[in-house]
Amino acid sequence: MHEINLTPLLEVRDLQVAYGAIHAVKGIDLHIGSGELVALIGSNGAGKTTTLKTLAGLLHPASGQIQYGGENLNNIAAHRRVAMGIALVPEGRGVFARLTVAENLLMGAYSRNDRHEITTDLERMCALFPRLAERRGQLAGTLSGGEQQMVAMARALMSSPRLLMLDEPSMGLAPLMVQKIFETIRDIAALGMSILLVEQNARLALQAASRGYVMESGAITLSGASGELLGSDAVQRAYLGG
Repeated sequence: MHEINLTPLLEVRDLQVAYGAIHAVKGIDLHIGSGELVALIGSNGAGKTTTLKTLAGLLHPASGQIQYGGENLNNIAAHRRVAMGIALVPEGRGVFARLTVAENLLMGAYSRNDRHEITTDLERMCALFPRLAERRGQLAGTLSGGEQQMVAMARALMSSPRLLMLDEPSMGLAPLMVQKIFETIRDIAALGMSILLVEQNARLALQAASRGYVMESGAITLSGASGELLGSDAVQRAYLGG
């Protein structure tokens, strides 16, 4: 088992994000230690995707601070954040449908120059996702939803991130494929990567994570160890059908 270093790799303080008059994120605080798998749960429209997009640099915060590796990210462009080791697997996967699986994965490594290591990482992805190894020459648009999710995750990992952010990885997938995706998330976490997991399946997310945050209407209403949140009456009523 890898050792978790709880010095925050990512620290978010009083983050506020607005779309015009809509206040989507209302002053949240969260942190992720090196090697930690943290879940962010909440219902549709709670502000989870907006939070991830802001951390990735796709949206600009109205106020607050994002610190990553001790550096202020607020004015750093999205492509530079990728080069710094931040990768987002977006909701809906966003694969390049007309490129092959292998080409999609190589797109994930666009910010890297270490060609030999890229080739090695491509083989690692095929070992981590054996189904992709079988389909590496196939067009990504012809794959099943679960296989496309694997492509999206492997593509993000090809950027050699320190922080992997996953937005709704189980959405629209058959139960067996959801199980497979979550097994892979656990495998990636076991390698020591920091992961921020946004997921509507609160039970699965909290079972995989060491800690969690509950987000409602743009604010974080609860946080704590996963076991505590799984046992919380409020969480059970709202998200676990208890």
